[in-house]
Amino acid sequence: MIIFGTKGYLYQLAILTLVCGHCGNPSAHTLRKRVTKFTLFFVPLFPVSTKYATQCTFCGAEQRLTAEQAEQLQGQASSAPPAGQPSGGQTVRPSE
Repeated sequence: MIIFGTKGYLYQLAILTLVCGHCGNPSAHTLRKRVTKFTLFFVPLFPVSTKYATQCTFCGAEQRLTAEQAEQLQGQASSAPPAGQPSGGQTVRPSE
C-alpha cells in the first residue's frame, strides 16, 4: 500500500502599500506565495506548482501575479522608505 497526495504551503513574502484596483483604497497588500508539494507517506518531496498573489487587507480582493511581478514587488518592499516617510503608491489592477 502506497500513500501519496499533495500538501499546500502558504508563505507571506512582504506587506506593501498599494492602491487596490478593486476597491480603490490605498491600503496594505500582502504578497503571498502558495506552493503545492507532492507527498509520499506524508513526507513532502518536491514542488508541483507555485503561484503568487497579492491580497488587499481592506476588501480582501486577491490578484494573481507572475513570478517576475512578484519578484519585482518583493524588491520594492525591501527598498521601501522607513515608516513615516511618504512613498509613491502603485495601483494593482484586477485581472479579467
